[in-house]
Amino acid sequence: MTAPVLEKEAQAAPAAPGTPTAAVLALALFEARRLLLRLPVLLALTGYTAWLVWHNLQPWDEFPALQDADRATQGGPLFVALAALLCANQAVLRSRRRDTERHFAVLALSRGQRTAAHALSVVPLALLVAVGVTVQFTWEAVKPGAVGHGAPAELLAGPLTVLLFGALGVLLARLVPSAVAAPLLFVVFYLMFVGAAFPFAGESGIAWLAPVVGTANKYPFPSGLLGRPAAWHALYLAGLAVTAGLLAVLLSGSRGRSVQAAVAAALAVTVLGGVAQTRDVPEATAAARQRASLTPEKEQTCLRRGTSEYCAFPEWVPRTAEWDRVVRGVRSLAGGPAQGQKLLVRQRLEARYGLDEDSALPPVTTPGQVTVGTAWGGNRVPEFSTAVAAVLVAGSEKAAAKLCDGRMVTVMWLSLAWQDDPQAQLRNVRLDDSLSGAAVVLSPTDPLTMTAGQTEVVRALLDRPLPSVVGRVKAHWAELTSPKLTTARAAELLGVHAKVGPDRCEA
Repeated sequence: MTAPVLEKEAQAAPAAPGTPTAAVLALALFEARRLLLRLPVLLALTGYTAWLVWHNLQPWDEFPALQDADRATQGGPLFVALAALLCANQAVLRSRRRDTERHFAVLALSRGQRTAAHALSVVPLALLVAVGVTVQFTWEAVKPGAVGHGAPAELLAGPLTVLLFGALGVLLARLVPSAVAAPLLFVVFYLMFVGAAFPFAGESGIAWLAPVVGTANKYPFPSGLLGRPAAWHALYLAGLAVTAGLLAVLLSGSRGRSVQAAVAAALAVTVLGGVAQTRDVPEATAAARQRASLTPEKEQTCLRRGTSEYCAFPEWVPRTAEWDRVVRGVRSLAGGPAQGQKLLVRQRLEARYGLDEDSALPPVTTPGQVTVGTAWGGNRVPEFSTAVAAVLVAGSEKAAAKLCDGRMVTVMWLSLAWQDDPQAQLRNVRLDDSLSGAAVVLSPTDPLTMTAGQTEVVRALLDRPLPSVVGRVKAHWAELTSPKLTTARAAELLGVHAKVGPDRCEA
């Protein structure tokens, strides 16, 4: 065969199938499928899915604050992340365990390219977690009682944690090619992040070096008061994940300038995000928290409904309809001037001490003003109802906090009788969840107290048909709200035959 013919045949020959990049992606897809079918990953995904279903079907949070709901998506993916670390590490070490590493020398892919494929194989698992995070947050966002705004950067924390832990598993396999290294790291990470043994906490500083930084705030904050560097944290997690993956490639022998430059760039991004996120709470946020705590009226929007005015932080304005429903329920049972008394329902919170501080709200002395918090639903409803009833009876929150006479019977009956299950709400509003004996009664500000005799009288009233008690309450309203009223006299006026001891203030 002549040279021209050979040259023509060479030109006509098809190109080599694929490129190194295509081969890396093909191997990454193959390893991703194997990773998703590994037992630890399947168990973690099953547990995560079950947790999502259980969490979303719980009835106690029909009024979520979305600026808290986005952070609530970050805990569940930690279990999947730990499984990704373990299984990605074992996948890289598979050829070592099976003594097939020497056979890979005849393949087109280098050791570094195979390592890159293992790092990329975690991406589909992270995308699955992203779907779960989206479902969880969307479920909260579509609830009619939802308020506030979620942050996309907070939602990225869960999937990025899975990506990071998978990359760490690959890196660990190249650093310490031992089958016991990953399980040991698994235990350490579990104790640090899942077992709550991580020794750093707070809104700023070294706590943000952890993948998930939760806060134990009991009551939601307005979005503008959070001050969480969520965007910087997402950048930090992404940079750390890429850095870990590239370092694994570098340690596998791929030490070209492009890889070295990519490692340097990823490390720079990680340092930038890490430093920026560990700064203190911005001064503007601290000042806004102080204003919201001390002078909330300067930050709120007020709406008038009938004889009541409702003042709320802008994100909570839609919830004023729920507050009005409670106020109308209590008013419908009251008598005398209380039916037309002007009330100012003002939303209050204590934000000066940070997200993870649980500071009590002091009662106000302003007549007719009722405090409502930023949380709602569940026990918060009877607590607010009790606060409204106490102000209608005693005149102010400060005066209501000192109630120890028979007016507590009037307050508690007004608070509970209009609700669907008054006996259950009585249990919910008492600190010890009891239906007998003396107890502390919760409210948005200082708690109230009930004696054993008052508890017995209130329970007897709640067992009676509502119309029969309403008539007596309205007929004897003046005496039932008098500071001289005793529990025994209240029982007599309301037709309850019960043996009650002296009121606490009489003893």
